[in-house]
Amino acid sequence: MKIQVMIADDHSLIREGIKQLLEFDGSIEVIAEASNGVECLEKLETLSPDVLLLDINMPEKNGIEVLEELKKNKSDVKVLILTVHNELEYLLKAVDIGVDGYILKDSESSELKKAIQFVCRGENYIQASLIPALNNRLVNRDIDKDKIDSLTNRELEVLIQVANGMFNKEIATNLNISERTVKNHISNIFKKIDVSDRTQAAVFAIKNNIIKLF
Repeated sequence: MKIQVMIADDHSLIREGIKQLLEFDGSIEVIAEASNGVECLEKLETLSPDVLLLDINMPEKNGIEVLEELKKNKSDVKVLILTVHNELEYLLKAVDIGVDGYILKDSESSELKKAIQFVCRGENYIQASLIPALNNRLVNRDIDKDKIDSLTNRELEVLIQVANGMFNKEIATNLNISERTVKNHISNIFKKIDVSDRTQAAVFAIKNNIIKLF
């Protein structure tokens, strides 16, 4: 039986090229296309492809937002992101949300078909060239979790305020503690999360979603 695929990409030439590649040997059928995230979600309300090939850069809703919505709604469709983005942050975000596969647009057509087959049968597929960096980041993130867990609730409160650019005096006022206590907390925080200044502490907080950038 043919694997049924939907392609979501804002470039019609790319969609047409992928469609021809996938349907060449008769094992895959492209049953739908979408040019933006909103259209993709609308079509998935009435269609049930086995695999959604999803680009990240799309208007109205990008691929990450589409993936989030599908997972939130417990959709059965397997999602394979097909993108030009080899930046680790995109891959990490997709993996965190629960993507089934992630492959780059410079891949061979044989690898794309292999990835589709993998995710269709319930296996995850990450392009081989991306795996070492992903594993390294996940290991480091586990280390960061241990660092975060070592912080007391008060230290976490202080770190959030430091990361938001507050001075010691402001932190002392906000938390109703003395400036000397704030300094002690900051010194302990720096030791526990292994940073040497406020900027590094802010980066640590942002990277680990302790605070978010808007």
